[in-house]
Amino acid sequence: MHIIIAGAGKVGFHLARTLSIGHNVTVIDKNAEALSRIQESLDILGLRGDVEDIQTYESFVDTHIDLFIAVTNVDNVNLVATLVADTVLDIGKKIVRLQKPFFRDTAVAKKLSIESMVFPVTLASKGVGSLLQYPKANNVKFFKYTDCKLISVMVSSRFIPKQLPKGRFEIVGIERKKEFFIPKGDVEILPRDLVYFFGLEEDIATVCGVLEEDTKTAIRRCVVFGGDELGVAIAKELVAKNAEVKLIEKDIELCQKADELLGGKVAIINSKYGMHDVFEEEGLQHADMLVAATTNDEFNIIKSLEAKERGISKVVAINNDMEYYNLMHSLGIVVVRGPKMSAYNTIMEDISSSGVVIQKSFCGAKAVVFMRKIFPTSHLIGKKIKPLSLHNTQLFYIREDTLQRFEAKLTLQEDDLIVIFTTEQQSPKIKQWIYEL
Repeated sequence: MHIIIAGAGKVGFHLARTLSIGHNVTVIDKNAEALSRIQESLDILGLRGDVEDIQTYESFVDTHIDLFIAVTNVDNVNLVATLVADTVLDIGKKIVRLQKPFFRDTAVAKKLSIESMVFPVTLASKGVGSLLQYPKANNVKFFKYTDCKLISVMVSSRFIPKQLPKGRFEIVGIERKKEFFIPKGDVEILPRDLVYFFGLEEDIATVCGVLEEDTKTAIRRCVVFGGDELGVAIAKELVAKNAEVKLIEKDIELCQKADELLGGKVAIINSKYGMHDVFEEEGLQHADMLVAATTNDEFNIIKSLEAKERGISKVVAINNDMEYYNLMHSLGIVVVRGPKMSAYNTIMEDISSSGVVIQKSFCGAKAVVFMRKIFPTSHLIGKKIKPLSLHNTQLFYIREDTLQRFEAKLTLQEDDLIVIFTTEQQSPKIKQWIYEL
């Protein structure tokens, strides 16, 4: 594919690094230094130019561009760049990253013929908000074609291995001592394991209550560190779910802006982040959940550890950089993707998926789930297929809302859903198999 990425920031860099394998990628940006960093480490074309200027795209006029991705840090720039590029180029698909949720509820996407609009701040804030509904969970993933959910839980350090309650779910992954694997058959769950369950949430909730003994069964009082756009979005999401929220921010101007945006529904506290006594002064140690939501992962880790020391059982850190992911997990901190990571992962999932196959990554991109729906017009109806036998891979199918293991030859029926969990290393083989059915 011929791909143009408008924006050479962190998201643009990670997209270029992944997509440059097997594709022709061009990254456009005004910032010569940012382009130089990308070209030093990646085999891509870096083009210095204004993504809003029609002349920037002159050299691509006679080339079909399969994918145009606008990921600068400014919404208006991304929208104008997409409009300008689409005016002069033959573009197959357009993906735009936007910060302001305002654009989600307008006709902008339709008018600009944008196939996919990604709202990373909204994704991150909703990721935190979902934890109120699933207080024992580390993360929850929802899927388009099924009510089954992928729910992870961190096993308590004082958990004594025992027989778990049976239910309509399967264990589809375990991260243990920073190593991820997909078990087959019965597996012993150990303290500090991060366990991934796939199935119906009510049954998973029961087993999560056995494994995770520290967190309260209901989260009501919440603290958010960070008063920028993400912190405000998280606070707003929590308030919408009837939580009591305190927001801590050291910048007085951000405090004032946050108070206006939140309509006085959140207690805004202006405090220097370095003051350890803020917990006692503001009674933060009584919170059910603390969210460290700044752009600095190191600070988020420090605040999370302080919260754990003071007895807050549910501690969440926004993860902005993959290099801190394993550290956060090893410290028993719940990890939620920050806006930049959310943008990258969502865009890659969008590119990797199609109308037939859905692809999502989990466990810090160490693992992947594939889903293929058998639609009424599918040529696969009545076809007999046999499962793959690969290490670190589990296959299932969902028929009439029932999750079943795919371990023998199967004659496909209308509305069947094939579901495969595998590691990132095995995913190319699985992807080829599921598309070639």
